[in-house]
Amino acid sequence: MYVGIDIGGTSIKYGLVNVAGQVSKSGKIKTDHSLEGLLTDLTTIITNFQKEEQVEGVGISAPGIIQSDGFMTTGGAIRELYGVNLKKLIEKRVHLPIFVENDANAAAIAEQWVGNAQGKINYLCVVIGTGMGGGIIINDQIYRGAHGMAGEFGFMVTKDVTVANDVEAASLNQTASVIGGICNQYNKLQPDAEPIFSSEKIMELAEAKDANAVKVMADFYHNLGVGLLNLISCFDPEVVLIGGGISENQQFMENLRRSLTDLETNHQSIKFLMDKTFAEVLPAKLKNNAGLIGAVYQVHKVVQGK
Repeated sequence: MYVGIDIGGTSIKYGLVNVAGQVSKSGKIKTDHSLEGLLTDLTTIITNFQKEEQVEGVGISAPGIIQSDGFMTTGGAIRELYGVNLKKLIEKRVHLPIFVENDANAAAIAEQWVGNAQGKINYLCVVIGTGMGGGIIINDQIYRGAHGMAGEFGFMVTKDVTVANDVEAASLNQTASVIGGICNQYNKLQPDAEPIFSSEKIMELAEAKDANAVKVMADFYHNLGVGLLNLISCFDPEVVLIGGGISENQQFMENLRRSLTDLETNHQSIKFLMDKTFAEVLPAKLKNNAGLIGAVYQVHKVVQGK
């Protein structure tokens, strides 16, 4: 058995994971943003499981730019994790093999183990949430880039920009995500109204022909489609998986596919390849436990010597 832990800015999810990727005895606690408090909580989770089971290793999913040796260049909203080697700190406390993985990478890896990327060795996982992140699998290996930053798809700028303004305003983080994109753009159009931070609500308003919601959703699907078109053209994946809570909405997936198809059929070179080599876009299979399952798969491979 393995212990899987998914560290988020608000809460920490955890559970036991077996060699088939099945999660049991799961739970959740509030995230302590102090380093010592966080380390104590993680240690307690692990040692409590050790009292009950034979634990072979621990997989930890966390936000931020994380090196393969467990060094955290950044830690998302958890500032105390910046510049910390979380792997080494936890190994000293529990004396078990530890693997620390970026949360989006972990979600991508989980899909290969027990999700919709089984049997695939070249694929992308695009996670749409507050911003946009993702995981890149090339030849059966996570591609991290020279500095561990690969997969920050949301940084991509896909619209007309001028350096007189903040270029990031034209990035996918602010045009094709849920909070930074859909909600932020809708609220900008209604500065005097109560802000909405639910993509589902704005999608419902669009269905009801609310003019601002219709515009925001049309722009969102177009911008996301452009981003996916670029990613598929650059990486030539077998499949692209869409993760994040919005991917569970069937209407979202249908509208996204429609927008992407419109772009593909109006691109002369890509149109020729659509039914030959162009990747299919599917929702990710795993939801809330994807991060901890993927992190465990990484440490499982280490323990098994793969």
